[in-house]
Amino acid sequence: MQDVKLDDREIVTALRRALADRVGADRYDFWFASSVQFRIAAERVTVAVSSTFLQEWLRNNFRGQIEEAAREAVGANVSVGFEVDAAAAQVQTRRAEVAADTNANRVARGAAQSSTVVVAKVPAGPGVTTTSIANAFLGLEKALLAEGSTADGAVTTKMIAPRKPTMPRRLGRFDEFVVGASNRLAYASALGCTERLGGISPLVLHGPTGVGKTHLLEAIVDAARRAHPEIETALLSAEQFTTSFLEALNGGGLPNFRRKFRSLHVLAIDDLQFLAGKKATLVELVHTLDALQRDGKQIVFTADRSPAELGFLGPELRNRLLGGLVVGLDVPDMQTRVGITGRIATRLGLELPHEVREFVAGRFTSHARELSGALKRLLAASRAYEKPIDLPLAEQTLADLLQHQQKAVRLADIDKAVRDVFGLEQESLQSTRKGKEVSHPRMLAMWLARKYTRAALSEIGRYFGGRSHSTVISAQKKVDVWMSRGEALPTPTGDCRFEEALRRVEKALNA
Repeated sequence: MQDVKLDDREIVTALRRALADRVGADRYDFWFASSVQFRIAAERVTVAVSSTFLQEWLRNNFRGQIEEAAREAVGANVSVGFEVDAAAAQVQTRRAEVAADTNANRVARGAAQSSTVVVAKVPAGPGVTTTSIANAFLGLEKALLAEGSTADGAVTTKMIAPRKPTMPRRLGRFDEFVVGASNRLAYASALGCTERLGGISPLVLHGPTGVGKTHLLEAIVDAARRAHPEIETALLSAEQFTTSFLEALNGGGLPNFRRKFRSLHVLAIDDLQFLAGKKATLVELVHTLDALQRDGKQIVFTADRSPAELGFLGPELRNRLLGGLVVGLDVPDMQTRVGITGRIATRLGLELPHEVREFVAGRFTSHARELSGALKRLLAASRAYEKPIDLPLAEQTLADLLQHQQKAVRLADIDKAVRDVFGLEQESLQSTRKGKEVSHPRMLAMWLARKYTRAALSEIGRYFGGRSHSTVISAQKKVDVWMSRGEALPTPTGDCRFEEALRRVEKALNA
Protein backbone atom coordinates (compact mmCIF):
# COMPACT_ATOMS: atom_id res chain seq x y z
CA MET A 1 0.00 0.00 0.00
CA GLN A 2 1.13 3.55 -0.64
CA ASP A 3 2.13 5.68 2.30
CA VAL A 4 -0.17 8.57 3.02
CA LYS A 5 1.01 12.11 3.71
CA LEU A 6 1.29 13.35 7.30
CA ASP A 7 -1.94 15.36 7.10
CA ASP A 8 -3.78 12.37 5.63
CA ARG A 9 -2.53 10.13 8.44
CA GLU A 10 -4.05 12.55 10.94
CA ILE A 11 -7.34 12.46 9.06
CA VAL A 12 -7.27 8.64 8.92
CA THR A 13 -6.69 8.54 12.68
CA ALA A 14 -9.69 10.82 13.21
CA LEU A 15 -11.77 8.69 10.82
CA ARG A 16 -10.87 5.47 12.63
CA ARG A 17 -11.75 7.02 16.00
CA ALA A 18 -15.12 8.22 14.69
CA LEU A 19 -15.84 4.80 13.15
CA ALA A 20 -15.01 2.98 16.39
CA ASP A 21 -17.43 5.28 18.23
CA ARG A 22 -20.20 4.29 15.83
CA VAL A 23 -19.74 0.53 15.52
CA GLY A 24 -18.37 -0.17 19.02
CA ALA A 25 -14.83 -1.05 20.07
CA ASP A 26 -15.21 -4.84 19.80
CA ARG A 27 -16.80 -4.77 16.36
CA TYR A 28 -14.27 -2.21 15.15
CA ASP A 29 -11.34 -4.35 16.37
CA PHE A 30 -12.80 -7.41 14.67
CA TRP A 31 -13.69 -5.96 11.25
CA PHE A 32 -11.51 -2.87 10.77
CA ALA A 33 -8.45 -2.63 13.02
CA SER A 34 -6.04 -4.90 11.09
CA SER A 35 -7.91 -5.88 7.92
CA VAL A 36 -8.85 -2.47 6.49
CA GLN A 37 -6.76 0.42 5.20
CA PHE A 38 -8.21 3.89 4.54
CA ARG A 39 -6.83 6.09 1.76
CA ILE A 40 -7.57 9.80 1.44
CA ALA A 41 -7.52 11.59 -1.90
CA ALA A 42 -9.10 15.05 -2.17
CA GLU A 43 -12.73 14.57 -1.06
CA ARG A 44 -12.75 10.76 -1.44
CA VAL A 45 -12.09 8.00 1.09
CA THR A 46 -11.18 4.56 -0.26
CA VAL A 47 -11.70 1.49 1.94
CA ALA A 48 -9.01 -1.01 0.90
CA VAL A 49 -9.58 -4.61 2.04
CA SER A 50 -8.03 -8.04 1.56
CA SER A 51 -10.84 -9.96 -0.16
CA THR A 52 -13.92 -9.58 -2.33
CA PHE A 53 -16.02 -11.11 0.41
CA LEU A 54 -14.83 -8.58 2.98
CA GLN A 55 -15.41 -5.78 0.49
CA GLU A 56 -19.04 -6.79 -0.03
CA TRP A 57 -19.59 -7.50 3.66
CA LEU A 58 -18.41 -4.06 4.76
CA ARG A 59 -20.29 -2.33 1.94
CA ASN A 60 -23.55 -4.08 2.84
CA ASN A 61 -23.28 -3.93 6.63
CA PHE A 62 -21.18 -0.89 7.56
CA ARG A 63 -21.35 1.54 4.67
CA GLY A 64 -23.58 3.98 6.56
CA GLN A 65 -21.30 4.14 9.59
CA ILE A 66 -18.19 4.49 7.40
CA GLU A 67 -19.78 7.36 5.46
CA GLU A 68 -20.80 9.15 8.68
CA ALA A 69 -17.31 8.75 10.14
CA ALA A 70 -15.78 10.02 6.90
CA ARG A 71 -18.03 13.08 6.89
CA GLU A 72 -17.02 13.83 10.47
CA ALA A 73 -13.28 13.46 9.81
CA VAL A 74 -13.00 14.76 6.23
CA GLY A 75 -16.02 16.92 5.43
CA ALA A 76 -19.64 16.93 4.33
CA ASN A 77 -18.90 16.42 0.63
CA VAL A 78 -16.72 13.34 1.00
CA SER A 79 -17.49 10.18 -1.01
CA VAL A 80 -16.63 6.61 0.00
CA GLY A 81 -15.44 3.78 -2.24
CA PHE A 82 -14.32 0.17 -1.69
CA GLU A 83 -11.53 -1.81 -3.35
CA VAL A 84 -9.62 -5.10 -2.93
CA ASP A 85 -5.88 -4.80 -2.34
CA ALA A 86 -3.90 -7.79 -3.71
CA ALA A 87 -0.92 -7.42 -1.34
CA ALA A 88 -3.19 -7.32 1.70
CA ALA A 89 -4.99 -10.43 0.44
CA GLN A 90 -1.73 -12.44 0.46
CA VAL A 91 -0.87 -11.30 3.99
CA GLN A 92 -4.39 -12.10 5.20
CA THR A 93 -4.21 -15.62 3.71
CA ARG A 94 -0.96 -16.37 5.53
CA ARG A 95 -2.40 -15.02 8.80
CA ALA A 96 -5.53 -17.17 8.40
CA GLU A 97 -3.44 -20.33 7.90
CA VAL A 98 -1.40 -19.62 11.05
CA ALA A 99 -4.55 -18.78 13.01
CA ALA A 100 -6.22 -22.01 11.89
CA ASP A 101 -3.27 -24.12 13.08
CA THR A 102 -3.10 -22.22 16.38
CA ASN A 103 -6.84 -22.56 16.86
CA ALA A 104 -6.79 -26.31 16.27
CA ASN A 105 -4.10 -26.75 18.91
CA ARG A 106 -6.02 -24.63 21.43
CA VAL A 107 -9.20 -26.62 20.86
CA ALA A 108 -7.36 -29.90 21.42
CA ARG A 109 -5.70 -28.65 24.62
CA GLY A 110 -8.77 -27.01 26.13
CA ALA A 111 -11.68 -29.29 25.22
CA ALA A 112 -11.20 -31.60 28.20
CA GLN A 113 -11.22 -28.67 30.66
CA SER A 114 -14.15 -26.69 29.28
CA SER A 115 -17.84 -27.13 29.83
CA THR A 116 -18.63 -25.54 26.46
CA VAL A 117 -16.50 -24.88 23.39
CA VAL A 118 -17.54 -22.30 20.82
CA VAL A 119 -15.80 -22.88 17.48
CA ALA A 120 -16.16 -20.80 14.35
CA LYS A 121 -14.45 -22.57 11.42
CA VAL A 122 -13.63 -20.52 8.34
CA PRO A 123 -13.85 -22.76 5.23
CA ALA A 124 -11.04 -22.79 2.68
CA GLY A 125 -10.23 -24.40 -0.64
CA PRO A 126 -12.10 -24.82 -3.95
CA GLY A 127 -15.86 -24.86 -4.03
CA VAL A 128 -16.32 -22.58 -1.05
CA THR A 129 -19.38 -20.32 -1.44
CA THR A 130 -19.80 -16.74 -0.31
CA THR A 131 -22.67 -17.88 1.89
CA SER A 132 -20.52 -20.43 3.73
CA ILE A 133 -17.83 -17.81 4.36
CA ALA A 134 -20.42 -15.30 5.53
CA ASN A 135 -21.93 -17.79 7.95
CA ALA A 136 -18.49 -18.61 9.32
CA PHE A 137 -17.66 -14.95 9.84
CA LEU A 138 -21.01 -14.34 11.51
CA GLY A 139 -20.39 -17.19 13.91
CA LEU A 140 -16.88 -15.96 14.61
CA GLU A 141 -18.07 -12.40 15.22
CA LYS A 142 -20.76 -13.55 17.63
CA ALA A 143 -18.28 -15.71 19.54
CA LEU A 144 -15.70 -12.96 19.79
CA LEU A 145 -18.11 -10.18 20.65
CA ALA A 146 -19.92 -12.30 23.20
CA GLU A 147 -16.91 -13.81 24.94
CA GLY A 148 -13.93 -11.56 24.05
CA SER A 149 -10.90 -12.06 21.81
CA THR A 150 -7.14 -12.19 22.19
CA ALA A 151 -4.69 -9.39 21.46
CA ASP A 152 -3.97 -10.58 17.92
CA GLY A 153 -7.68 -10.74 17.05
CA ALA A 154 -7.20 -14.12 15.29
CA VAL A 155 -8.45 -16.65 17.85
CA THR A 156 -11.63 -18.46 16.76
CA THR A 157 -12.15 -20.62 19.85
CA LYS A 158 -13.31 -19.64 23.32
CA MET A 159 -13.43 -21.86 26.38
CA ILE A 160 -16.39 -20.95 28.57
CA ALA A 161 -16.25 -21.91 32.22
CA PRO A 162 -19.52 -22.48 34.08
CA ARG A 163 -20.76 -19.18 35.42
CA LYS A 164 -21.77 -18.72 39.03
CA PRO A 165 -24.84 -16.62 39.74
CA THR A 166 -23.85 -13.08 40.70
CA MET A 167 -25.56 -10.59 42.94
CA PRO A 168 -26.88 -7.46 41.19
CA ARG A 169 -24.62 -4.45 41.53
CA ARG A 170 -25.61 -2.03 44.26
CA LEU A 171 -26.96 1.22 42.83
CA GLY A 172 -25.74 4.67 43.74
CA ARG A 173 -27.94 6.62 46.14
CA PHE A 174 -28.77 10.28 46.65
CA ASP A 175 -27.39 10.30 50.19
CA GLU A 176 -24.01 9.15 48.84
CA PHE A 177 -23.76 11.89 46.24
CA VAL A 178 -21.44 14.80 47.10
CA VAL A 179 -23.19 18.04 46.11
CA GLY A 180 -21.22 21.11 45.00
CA ALA A 181 -21.42 24.10 42.71
CA SER A 182 -20.66 21.96 39.65
CA ASN A 183 -23.61 19.58 40.12
CA ARG A 184 -26.14 21.24 42.45
CA LEU A 185 -28.78 21.89 39.77
CA ALA A 186 -28.43 18.37 38.36
CA TYR A 187 -28.79 16.87 41.84
CA ALA A 188 -31.91 18.94 42.58
CA SER A 189 -33.43 18.02 39.21
CA ALA A 190 -32.79 14.31 39.72
CA LEU A 191 -34.22 14.43 43.22
CA GLY A 192 -37.26 16.29 41.88
CA CYS A 193 -37.95 13.44 39.43
CA THR A 194 -38.45 10.99 42.27
CA GLU A 195 -40.89 13.21 44.14
CA ARG A 196 -43.41 13.01 41.30
CA LEU A 197 -42.47 10.42 38.68
CA GLY A 198 -43.25 11.70 35.20
CA GLY A 199 -43.46 15.32 36.31
CA ILE A 200 -40.03 16.14 34.88
CA SER A 201 -39.69 13.98 31.78
CA PRO A 202 -37.50 13.46 29.92
CA LEU A 203 -34.63 14.54 32.14
CA VAL A 204 -31.28 14.71 30.33
CA LEU A 205 -28.08 14.87 32.41
CA HIS A 206 -24.96 15.67 30.40
CA GLY A 207 -21.30 16.31 31.06
CA PRO A 208 -17.79 14.85 30.72
CA THR A 209 -16.83 11.46 32.09
CA GLY A 210 -16.62 10.91 35.84
CA VAL A 211 -18.72 13.87 37.03
CA GLY A 212 -21.61 11.85 38.53
CA LYS A 213 -24.13 11.39 35.71
CA THR A 214 -24.43 7.63 36.15
CA HIS A 215 -24.58 7.98 39.94
CA LEU A 216 -27.61 10.28 39.67
CA LEU A 217 -29.22 8.01 37.06
CA GLU A 218 -28.88 5.06 39.43
CA ALA A 219 -30.09 7.13 42.38
CA ILE A 220 -33.31 8.02 40.53
CA VAL A 221 -34.04 4.35 39.83
CA ASP A 222 -33.07 3.32 43.37
CA ALA A 223 -35.33 5.94 44.95
CA ALA A 224 -38.23 5.04 42.63
CA ARG A 225 -37.94 1.34 43.50
CA ARG A 226 -37.81 2.08 47.23
CA ALA A 227 -40.81 4.40 47.16
CA HIS A 228 -42.86 2.30 44.73
CA PRO A 229 -41.76 -1.35 44.87
CA GLU A 230 -44.69 -2.39 42.71
CA ILE A 231 -43.67 -0.41 39.60
CA GLU A 232 -41.61 -1.60 36.62
CA THR A 233 -38.26 0.11 36.05
CA ALA A 234 -35.36 -0.39 33.66
CA LEU A 235 -31.81 0.90 34.07
CA LEU A 236 -29.47 0.12 31.20
CA SER A 237 -26.84 1.60 28.90
CA ALA A 238 -27.61 2.72 25.36
CA GLU A 239 -25.50 -0.23 24.15
CA GLN A 240 -27.65 -2.66 26.14
CA PHE A 241 -30.83 -1.10 24.74
CA THR A 242 -29.44 -1.48 21.22
CA THR A 243 -28.45 -5.10 21.81
CA SER A 244 -31.87 -5.97 23.24
CA PHE A 245 -33.62 -4.32 20.30
CA LEU A 246 -31.47 -6.07 17.67
CA GLU A 247 -31.94 -9.46 19.35
CA ALA A 248 -35.70 -8.91 19.40
CA LEU A 249 -35.66 -7.74 15.79
CA ASN A 250 -33.64 -10.69 14.51
CA GLY A 251 -35.27 -13.28 16.75
CA GLY A 252 -38.88 -12.35 16.11
CA GLY A 253 -39.42 -11.04 19.61
CA LEU A 254 -40.16 -7.42 18.71
CA PRO A 255 -43.73 -7.39 20.11
CA ASN A 256 -42.46 -8.62 23.50
CA PHE A 257 -39.63 -6.06 23.43
CA ARG A 258 -42.10 -3.24 22.83
CA ARG A 259 -44.52 -4.45 25.49
CA LYS A 260 -41.68 -4.64 27.99
CA PHE A 261 -40.23 -1.18 27.40
CA ARG A 262 -43.48 0.69 26.71
CA SER A 263 -45.12 -0.55 29.92
CA LEU A 264 -42.33 0.76 32.17
CA HIS A 265 -42.90 3.40 34.81
CA VAL A 266 -39.24 4.50 34.78
CA LEU A 267 -36.82 4.15 31.85
CA ALA A 268 -33.21 5.21 32.54
CA ILE A 269 -30.64 4.98 29.72
CA ASP A 270 -26.94 5.80 30.17
CA ASP A 271 -24.49 7.11 27.52
CA LEU A 272 -26.99 8.15 24.87
CA GLN A 273 -24.18 9.19 22.50
CA PHE A 274 -23.57 5.47 21.84
CA LEU A 275 -26.61 5.49 19.53
CA ALA A 276 -24.79 7.55 16.87
CA GLY A 277 -25.44 6.00 13.47
CA LYS A 278 -27.86 3.34 14.76
CA LYS A 279 -30.83 4.49 12.73
CA ALA A 280 -33.21 1.61 13.43
CA THR A 281 -32.54 1.77 17.17
CA LEU A 282 -33.06 5.54 17.17
CA VAL A 283 -36.44 5.16 15.45
CA GLU A 284 -37.49 2.52 18.01
CA LEU A 285 -36.34 4.71 20.90
CA VAL A 286 -38.35 7.68 19.60
CA HIS A 287 -41.51 5.54 19.48
CA THR A 288 -40.77 4.16 22.96
CA LEU A 289 -40.24 7.65 24.30
CA ASP A 290 -43.51 8.86 22.76
CA ALA A 291 -45.45 5.93 24.24
CA LEU A 292 -44.06 6.53 27.73
CA GLN A 293 -44.62 10.29 27.49
CA ARG A 294 -48.26 9.78 26.56
CA ASP A 295 -48.72 7.69 29.71
CA GLY A 296 -46.93 10.21 31.93
CA LYS A 297 -44.01 7.90 32.73
CA GLN A 298 -40.52 8.95 33.83
CA ILE A 299 -37.65 8.95 31.32
CA VAL A 300 -34.04 9.83 32.19
CA PHE A 301 -31.03 9.93 29.87
CA THR A 302 -27.35 10.72 30.30
CA ALA A 303 -24.94 11.80 27.57
CA ASP A 304 -21.44 13.21 27.25
CA ARG A 305 -22.75 16.47 25.80
CA SER A 306 -25.92 18.53 25.48
CA PRO A 307 -28.68 17.31 23.12
CA ALA A 308 -28.07 20.47 21.08
CA GLU A 309 -24.64 19.01 20.25
CA LEU A 310 -25.97 15.51 19.51
CA GLY A 311 -27.01 16.22 15.95
CA PHE A 312 -26.16 12.67 14.87
CA LEU A 313 -29.12 11.40 16.90
CA GLY A 314 -31.47 12.98 14.36
CA PRO A 315 -33.94 15.86 14.73
CA GLU A 316 -36.80 13.69 16.00
CA LEU A 317 -35.03 12.43 19.11
CA ARG A 318 -33.02 15.60 19.67
CA ASN A 319 -36.11 17.82 19.64
CA ARG A 320 -37.88 15.55 22.12
CA LEU A 321 -34.88 15.69 24.44
CA LEU A 322 -34.70 19.47 24.21
CA GLY A 323 -38.41 19.58 25.10
CA GLY A 324 -37.60 18.10 28.51
CA LEU A 325 -35.26 19.31 31.25
CA VAL A 326 -31.62 19.42 30.13
CA VAL A 327 -29.05 19.91 32.91
CA GLY A 328 -25.26 19.86 32.72
CA LEU A 329 -22.71 18.63 35.26
CA ASP A 330 -19.21 20.09 35.23
CA VAL A 331 -15.86 18.94 36.56
CA PRO A 332 -16.08 19.21 40.38
CA ASP A 333 -14.40 22.16 42.09
CA MET A 334 -11.83 21.81 44.88
CA GLN A 335 -14.32 21.79 47.75
CA THR A 336 -16.46 19.15 46.03
CA ARG A 337 -13.40 17.01 45.26
CA VAL A 338 -12.38 17.10 48.93
CA GLY A 339 -15.87 15.86 49.85
CA ILE A 340 -15.73 13.12 47.18
CA THR A 341 -12.29 12.07 48.43
CA GLY A 342 -13.61 11.75 51.98
CA ARG A 343 -16.63 9.75 50.82
CA ILE A 344 -14.49 7.31 48.83
CA ALA A 345 -12.05 6.96 51.75
CA THR A 346 -14.91 6.05 54.07
CA ARG A 347 -16.16 3.44 51.63
CA LEU A 348 -12.65 1.92 51.41
CA GLY A 349 -12.21 1.98 55.18
CA LEU A 350 -9.30 4.45 55.03
CA GLU A 351 -8.23 6.71 57.84
CA LEU A 352 -7.31 9.77 55.80
CA PRO A 353 -5.94 12.95 57.45
CA HIS A 354 -7.40 16.21 56.18
CA GLU A 355 -4.10 17.34 54.61
CA VAL A 356 -3.97 14.11 52.58
CA ARG A 357 -7.54 14.66 51.40
CA GLU A 358 -6.63 18.14 50.24
CA PHE A 359 -3.41 16.90 48.61
CA VAL A 360 -5.24 14.22 46.60
CA ALA A 361 -8.18 16.50 45.72
CA GLY A 362 -5.82 19.27 44.64
CA ARG A 363 -3.74 17.07 42.35
CA PHE A 364 -6.40 14.87 40.71
CA THR A 365 -8.81 17.36 39.19
CA SER A 366 -10.49 15.71 36.20
CA HIS A 367 -13.07 13.33 37.66
CA ALA A 368 -14.01 11.11 40.59
CA ARG A 369 -12.54 7.97 39.04
CA GLU A 370 -9.07 9.50 39.30
CA LEU A 371 -9.65 10.16 42.99
CA SER A 372 -10.83 6.60 43.53
CA GLY A 373 -7.78 5.18 41.76
CA ALA A 374 -5.41 7.33 43.82
CA LEU A 375 -7.00 6.27 47.11
CA LYS A 376 -6.91 2.58 46.18
CA ARG A 377 -3.19 2.93 45.52
CA LEU A 378 -2.74 4.61 48.91
CA LEU A 379 -4.63 1.74 50.54
CA ALA A 380 -2.35 -0.81 48.86
CA ALA A 381 0.78 1.13 49.87
CA SER A 382 -0.38 1.44 53.47
CA ARG A 383 -0.88 -2.29 53.73
CA ALA A 384 2.35 -3.14 51.90
CA TYR A 385 4.52 -0.89 54.09
CA GLU A 386 2.41 -1.44 57.22
CA LYS A 387 2.30 2.31 57.75
CA PRO A 388 -0.58 4.73 58.36
CA ILE A 389 -1.34 7.09 55.51
CA ASP A 390 0.24 10.51 55.92
CA LEU A 391 1.32 13.27 53.54
CA PRO A 392 4.89 11.97 52.90
CA LEU A 393 3.53 8.50 52.07
CA ALA A 394 0.90 10.01 49.75
CA GLU A 395 3.50 12.13 47.94
CA GLN A 396 5.81 9.15 47.48
CA THR A 397 3.09 6.68 46.46
CA LEU A 398 1.35 8.97 43.95
CA ALA A 399 4.47 10.61 42.47
CA ASP A 400 4.45 8.71 39.18
CA LEU A 401 0.71 9.32 38.68
CA LEU A 402 1.13 13.04 39.29
CA GLN A 403 4.04 13.20 36.87
CA HIS A 404 1.69 12.41 34.00
CA GLN A 405 -1.32 14.23 35.39
CA GLN A 406 -2.78 16.91 33.11
CA LYS A 407 -5.88 19.00 33.42
CA ALA A 408 -8.65 17.95 31.03
CA VAL A 409 -9.01 20.72 28.45
CA ARG A 410 -12.12 21.23 26.33
CA LEU A 411 -12.63 23.25 23.17
CA ALA A 412 -14.74 25.69 25.19
CA ASP A 413 -11.83 26.18 27.62
CA ILE A 414 -9.48 27.03 24.76
CA ASP A 415 -12.05 29.37 23.22
CA LYS A 416 -12.44 31.33 26.49
CA ALA A 417 -8.70 31.47 27.26
CA VAL A 418 -7.84 32.82 23.80
CA ARG A 419 -10.66 35.39 23.91
CA ASP A 420 -9.60 36.59 27.34
CA VAL A 421 -5.95 37.07 26.31
CA PHE A 422 -6.80 38.81 23.03
CA GLY A 423 -9.73 40.84 24.39
CA LEU A 424 -12.34 39.39 22.04
CA GLU A 425 -16.09 39.24 22.50
CA GLN A 426 -17.96 35.98 23.05
CA GLU A 427 -18.48 33.93 19.85
CA SER A 428 -15.85 36.00 18.00
CA LEU A 429 -13.85 32.87 17.17
CA GLN A 430 -16.97 31.20 15.76
CA SER A 431 -17.79 34.18 13.53
CA THR A 432 -17.06 34.70 9.83
CA ARG A 433 -14.82 37.72 10.49
CA LYS A 434 -11.51 37.50 8.63
CA GLY A 435 -9.51 40.43 9.99
CA LYS A 436 -6.23 39.41 11.60
CA GLU A 437 -7.40 40.65 15.01
CA VAL A 438 -9.81 37.66 14.97
CA SER A 439 -8.35 35.25 12.40
CA HIS A 440 -4.94 35.04 14.11
CA PRO A 441 -6.38 34.20 17.57
CA ARG A 442 -8.73 31.73 15.85
CA MET A 443 -5.78 29.95 14.23
CA LEU A 444 -3.99 29.85 17.58
CA ALA A 445 -7.10 28.36 19.17
CA MET A 446 -7.20 25.60 16.52
CA TRP A 447 -3.49 24.92 17.10
CA LEU A 448 -4.09 24.63 20.85
CA ALA A 449 -7.07 22.33 20.24
CA ARG A 450 -4.78 19.96 18.32
CA LYS A 451 -2.24 20.10 21.17
CA TYR A 452 -4.50 19.77 24.21
CA THR A 453 -7.51 17.74 23.04
CA ARG A 454 -8.23 14.54 21.13
CA ALA A 455 -10.97 16.21 19.08
CA ALA A 456 -11.11 15.24 15.41
CA LEU A 457 -10.13 17.79 12.79
CA SER A 458 -13.73 18.07 11.65
CA GLU A 459 -14.92 18.62 15.25
CA ILE A 460 -12.42 21.43 15.76
CA GLY A 461 -13.41 23.02 12.47
CA ARG A 462 -17.11 22.80 13.33
CA TYR A 463 -16.57 24.39 16.73
CA PHE A 464 -14.61 27.34 15.37
CA GLY A 465 -17.17 28.56 12.88
CA GLY A 466 -18.00 25.52 10.76
CA ARG A 467 -14.64 25.37 9.00
CA SER A 468 -13.26 22.38 7.10
CA HIS A 469 -10.60 19.95 8.30
CA SER A 470 -8.17 21.40 5.76
CA THR A 471 -8.58 24.84 7.36
CA VAL A 472 -7.60 23.37 10.72
CA ILE A 473 -4.48 21.78 9.21
CA SER A 474 -3.60 25.05 7.49
CA ALA A 475 -4.00 26.93 10.79
CA GLN A 476 -1.70 24.48 12.54
CA LYS A 477 1.01 24.98 9.91
CA LYS A 478 0.60 28.77 10.06
CA VAL A 479 1.06 28.84 13.85
CA ASP A 480 4.13 26.60 13.55
CA VAL A 481 5.63 29.27 11.24
CA TRP A 482 4.80 32.02 13.76
CA MET A 483 6.54 30.02 16.45
CA SER A 484 9.70 29.46 14.37
CA ARG A 485 9.89 33.15 13.35
CA GLY A 486 8.90 34.65 16.71
CA GLU A 487 6.24 36.84 15.10
CA ALA A 488 4.08 39.31 17.02
CA LEU A 489 0.32 39.06 17.53
CA PRO A 490 -2.09 41.92 18.33
CA THR A 491 -3.45 42.01 21.92
CA PRO A 492 -5.44 44.69 23.82
CA THR A 493 -2.18 45.97 25.35
CA GLY A 494 -0.35 46.15 22.01
CA ASP A 495 1.53 43.70 19.81
CA CYS A 496 2.93 40.74 21.71
CA ARG A 497 5.54 38.19 20.67
CA PHE A 498 4.03 34.82 19.89
CA GLU A 499 5.84 33.04 22.72
CA GLU A 500 4.46 35.51 25.27
CA ALA A 501 0.91 35.34 23.87
CA LEU A 502 1.08 31.55 23.97
CA ARG A 503 2.37 31.61 27.55
CA ARG A 504 -0.55 33.80 28.64
CA VAL A 505 -3.12 31.54 26.99
CA GLU A 506 -1.61 28.34 28.44
CA LYS A 507 -1.44 29.94 31.88
CA ALA A 508 -5.16 30.73 31.61
CA LEU A 509 -5.85 27.13 30.52
CA ASN A 510 -4.00 25.67 33.48
CA ALA A 511 -5.38 28.09 36.07
